[in-house]
Amino acid sequence: MRVRTKLLAPLVVAATLASVLTAAPAQAVPITLSSGHVDVLDIDYIGSALVLRVLDGTGSTAVERNPSDVIFQVPLAARTTSVPGTPDWAFLGTGGTAWILPQNQVSGLLWAGWNATEVADGVFVDNKMTINLTAVSGPAGFSIYTAAGGTPTVLFDSGNGLPDTQPVFRLDHTHLNWGFDAPGTYTVTFNITGTKVGGGTINSGSKQFTFEVLNA
Repeated sequence: MRVRTKLLAPLVVAATLASVLTAAPAQAVPITLSSGHVDVLDIDYIGSALVLRVLDGTGSTAVERNPSDVIFQVPLAARTTSVPGTPDWAFLGTGGTAWILPQNQVSGLLWAGWNATEVADGVFVDNKMTINLTAVSGPAGFSIYTAAGGTPTVLFDSGNGLPDTQPVFRLDHTHLNWGFDAPGTYTVTFNITGTKVGGGTINSGSKQFTFEVLNA
């Protein structure tokens, strides 16, 4: 079973706060992830809050990180020049070229997905939450999709208008294709919502995820 390293607990932070009040706040240097297992969207329910983080599984021990502390690198090896020209693949652009982090594990590339395995049973109605893609800033289109037998199922596509939504259930751990239509830097904004058993909808708050798509 994968062991996680948690972020500092609130009590530990509170205990050390007095010692750092007089110092200038340190800014974390973003870590670049370029290959291996990563749950880009790591969904949890802690206390009374929906929490959205990154579960970095690229090392021997999985580490939960704040999205703002991570850059996801999409190398030249992710580029394909054989995107089908049929209408059902048009979400990847019309030039036949795209950069894809694949749904199956490939050496040298990130194996990217999402994870809701730590959400407790019975917190949300039908144990269901919703992933909301609300904004994409970048040089071209961004998409998340699955593919079977050469046929794609598009879950998110910035090219046909946002927001896009997708249900996610407790215990889900899914890897998918993450598509980028051109090289450059993309800022992708997600949040998670859920309706609690007994009433009330809660929101994780918007989190921005940065992808660097390389052409060299």
